[in-house]
Amino acid sequence: MKAVAALKGNILITELEAGPLPAGHVKIRTEYSAISPGTEMTFIRRASEKMGLLGYSAVGVIEELGEYVHHLQVGQRVACYGAPYVRHAEWLTVPTNLTAAVPSDVQPEEAAFAGLGAIAIHALRTADLRFGESAVVVGLGILGQLIAQIASAAAFRVAGFDILAHRAELLRQRGVEDAYDSQEKLEEQLAALTDGHGADSIILCAGGPGEELINSALRLIRDKGKIVIVGDLSTEFSRGLMFGKEAQVLISRAGGPGRYDVQYELENKDYPIGFVRWTEGRNIGEYMRLLAEKRISLQGLISDKYPIERAAEAYQGYAQHADRMGTILTYGK
Repeated sequence: MKAVAALKGNILITELEAGPLPAGHVKIRTEYSAISPGTEMTFIRRASEKMGLLGYSAVGVIEELGEYVHHLQVGQRVACYGAPYVRHAEWLTVPTNLTAAVPSDVQPEEAAFAGLGAIAIHALRTADLRFGESAVVVGLGILGQLIAQIASAAAFRVAGFDILAHRAELLRQRGVEDAYDSQEKLEEQLAALTDGHGADSIILCAGGPGEELINSALRLIRDKGKIVIVGDLSTEFSRGLMFGKEAQVLISRAGGPGRYDVQYELENKDYPIGFVRWTEGRNIGEYMRLLAEKRISLQGLISDKYPIERAAEAYQGYAQHADRMGTILTYGK
């Protein structure tokens, strides 16, 4: 089967063996897989002489059930998330803990972004916001757009910021009026949005050097507020600013509890809900619910579709156009 890989900074199509179907897993025929630009472009830039497979978020149809799988059916459409089980490939073998059924009224193209949806939801859970509290999302690429939409659906007070005016406008089109491409305008409106107290949380979805961004965020949050780092951002900042507000600077890692746990993922052993309410798998399910109830939408955010054979062009689009949003790869029947 065909799969997308990176080698020495280049994109290539490689052939993989499908492999056995372990207990607790399902075999999926991929329909669409979504590119995660932040994670994958970073991986490509750092790609060594050893070939590495790309991708971690997809949607497809179950073709075969592994032993002990009883709650899913052959022919059912599911979204899935999490490397190395999910990748840009024609066939996937995925633990059921990393899947969620796709409701019939959800477009599969939107479901393909299940991984980014789970990451967005987990970022908001890391911020630990309560009803009526405020979140400022900095960096309005595809992930920042999702976080802001989900925060708005949860009735938090939401503002967004990006230096690209087009991205701020996209967020306003989805009902988040306080979206700005001017730092001064954001600061001016934030006082009204938060009754003059400062933001309860600022969620940073940008990459690169972090000192200026984090220090700016420390000035904008309220006393004992939280900064959540979601992007690939360095963590240098002013201790004085942090101490002055007794602020918390937190890292949000991937899509939720269970990620990178061999027992949860490979062995498909779920956490009891009484001890871990929201796992990465349950976050995928919540993303599906939000899509089904039309509380969030990726319509207009999916910029491009490429067949898997033209994957190199898809990644070139991100390298050449700073305003590129969501891109998906398609797979033949």
